[in-house]
Amino acid sequence: MPSKQNEDVICIICARGGSKGLPKKNLQELNGESLIARTIRHAYESKSVGTVLVSTDDHLIATEAKKAGAIVPFMRPSSLAEDLTTTEETLRHALQTYEDLSKTKFQIGVFITATDIFRNPQWITNAVQSLRDNPELESVFVGHNTHKNFWEKGEDGTWRRLAEWMAVYSSRQIRRNVVREDTGLACASRTWLWREGRRIGDKVDIITNNDSFTSIDIHHLEDLLLAQDALKIRNIKP
Repeated sequence: MPSKQNEDVICIICARGGSKGLPKKNLQELNGESLIARTIRHAYESKSVGTVLVSTDDHLIATEAKKAGAIVPFMRPSSLAEDLTTTEETLRHALQTYEDLSKTKFQIGVFITATDIFRNPQWITNAVQSLRDNPELESVFVGHNTHKNFWEKGEDGTWRRLAEWMAVYSSRQIRRNVVREDTGLACASRTWLWREGRRIGDKVDIITNNDSFTSIDIHHLEDLLLAQDALKIRNIKP
């Protein structure tokens, strides 16, 4: 259920109906629970959000979201449900539209996705609390530690490491790590960022994890099958 102590916090879940890689992916089920319902459940289990809103252009998703306890006070316009529509555009539209409807101004926005399933609801709790505890922070999100090196191709066509220190190889147990940004698992930001069309700010804290399963992001049938097997390995029940 929504947290009355966190009425200034809104969680917005973006779930359009026109997914191409896995049709109706937000309605696909794991352990008898749809991906959208699972995500809504995680938001409520965090006990840190006052409103859980689903932004969708699909009536089946809207019905499922309402059944799971979220609000769907409006349908997303088709112009914001295209393949190249950004998450930032969707969050800004959903936040501002609902604030106008409800005559409410939220202070913290939580972003999670239905396709990232290996989420600990406590991460949402911690992200919101960190923003409350430290007014200097603009965003707090989840990231995965990795010892892997990363390369990018320059304009001249040559490849280079993203950081000079990556040229020094050592055991993974002792070498320096980088962090992969995983905002779909949990991200809390000041809502003024969303109104500006930004998902996260520059002054951030990162909740790091070493769970390799957090890399499973469901966009194709193989991802769904992988998630199903991963849940069996973890013996996780809804």
